[in-house]
Amino acid sequence: MTLYERLRTYERLMRLDKPIGILLLLWPTLWGLWFAGAGKPSLWVVWIFVLGTVLMRSAGCVINDYADRDFDGHVERTAQRPLATGAIGTGEALALAAVLGVLSFCLILPLERLVWYMSVPAVFLAASYPFTKRFFAIPQAYLGVAFGFGIPMAFAALWNEVPAVAWWLLLANVFWSVAYDTEYAMVDRPDDLKIGIKTSAITFGRFDVAAVMICYAATIGLLAWVGWLFQRGVYFNLGLALAAGIAAYHYTLIRARDRALCFKAFLHNTWFGAAVFVGLVLDYALRGTH
Repeated sequence: MTLYERLRTYERLMRLDKPIGILLLLWPTLWGLWFAGAGKPSLWVVWIFVLGTVLMRSAGCVINDYADRDFDGHVERTAQRPLATGAIGTGEALALAAVLGVLSFCLILPLERLVWYMSVPAVFLAASYPFTKRFFAIPQAYLGVAFGFGIPMAFAALWNEVPAVAWWLLLANVFWSVAYDTEYAMVDRPDDLKIGIKTSAITFGRFDVAAVMICYAATIGLLAWVGWLFQRGVYFNLGLALAAGIAAYHYTLIRARDRALCFKAFLHNTWFGAAVFVGLVLDYALRGTH
C-alpha cells in the first residue's frame, strides 16, 4: 500500500469522507458556545472546539470500527470499512486513535483547568459508546451524552463552571440523538437483528416512528426552555419553528420505514441542528442580551 493509499484508508477509517457525524457533533457544541458566550464567544475558543470536534469524532469512529470489526462485515452498509476488510490492522487503528486523542488534549491546554478535568469523562464516553450496543437497549441515548458533552465543556471554558442549564441543554441533545440515530438504526435493523446488536430501532419496535417524533418534540421543548432561561426571543423561536418543520418532514420520510428514506432523514438532521444554531446566532446578533 502506497503512502497515498494508506492516507486515503485512514480518511475512510476516520470517516472524514462522510462529514455528517462531525456536523451532528458540532451543532450542539456551537449551541453551548453561543449560549455560554452570550452570542459573542471567544473566536479562539470556538476554533479550539471546532477542531477538537473533528479530532474527537475521528477518534470515535476509529474506536467504533475497532469495537465492531467482527460485526461490520455482516452488515451491508459497513462491510467495506477498513478494519472489517483487513485493510488496516487493529494495532495500527488503536495507535491512530491514541494520536488523535493526544492531539485533542493538546488543543484544550490553553483553556480553564476545569475543561482538562472534563476531558476525562468526554474521552471515556467516546471510547465506551461502541461497546454499549452489546448490552444497552437504547445505546443512542448514551451516544447523545457523548455527542453533547461539548456543551458542558463549552460552559466550563467560558464560565469556569458548569451551571444546571448546561445539563438541560445536554438533555435536549440526548433526545435529538435518539431521534436521528434511531432513523439511522432503522436502516440497519434487519442486519442488527441477525447479529444480535441492540439499538433503539429494535427496542422501540413498531413504535419506532412515534418514538422518533416524541424525541424531536422533547428536543424542541427543552431548547425552548433553555432559550427562555437565557431570555432569547423571536429569532431563536423562529429557528425552533423551522427545526420543528424539518422534524415533520422527517416523519414523511420514515413513516413507511423504507431503509433508503430513513437514511435520508438521518442525513437531513444537520439542517435541524443548523436551524437551531442560526436562530440562536440571529437572536443574539439582532436582539443582544436583553
